[in-house]
Amino acid sequence: MRSIRILIALIVLLAVVGAGFAYSGIFDVSAAVAEPHWRARLFETVKDRSIDRRAAELPAAPPLGDPQLVRTGLVHFSEMCVVCHGAPGVPKSEIGMGLNPDPPDLAHEGAEQAPVRLFWVVKNGIKMTGMPAFGKTHTDEQIWSMVAFLKQLPKLSPQQYEAMLKEAGVRPSPHGGEPEAPPAPGDAAAPRKPGPGPAPAPGPH
Repeated sequence: MRSIRILIALIVLLAVVGAGFAYSGIFDVSAAVAEPHWRARLFETVKDRSIDRRAAELPAAPPLGDPQLVRTGLVHFSEMCVVCHGAPGVPKSEIGMGLNPDPPDLAHEGAEQAPVRLFWVVKNGIKMTGMPAFGKTHTDEQIWSMVAFLKQLPKLSPQQYEAMLKEAGVRPSPHGGEPEAPPAPGDAAAPRKPGPGPAPAPGPH
């Protein structure tokens, strides 16, 4: 009986300490402040084990070598990933540089991670990292196309990446921002339509 009372007292004490910490404002939530190494490692471990457990429940990856699938993934990658992660020859944007934790190099991730793991992360996102859950806006087929491109990304030089973008009709921002669609034919040469001139001055009555 005494041991039960001690256990209850410890639980209450922990709850009080936790509430006091939460309401004290001691914890710095600023993204400009780097995490201590031990806390960053702890988060990495929790994140990796969580992803591994859920990715293991996914079916095997479909064939990812189809050039059209890779090209589709490239278009999605240029629209959604480059702004934070950068690309071969394209630096991260100001948004990506301001995120904490730092967005990983996707060429490295493409080389190291299994396709099902990449699929799970792209589809579900990761809390408190800035990584969105693209499964809310994209089909599984579209996400697999992104995975197909990510598996090719480590092999690409900046020149090869730029050539693939041109072939796909995508004009990237030089600073990792939103890609620009190519202008419609004749837009650059078309003269602007003049607006109406000033209203004539009223004559004498």
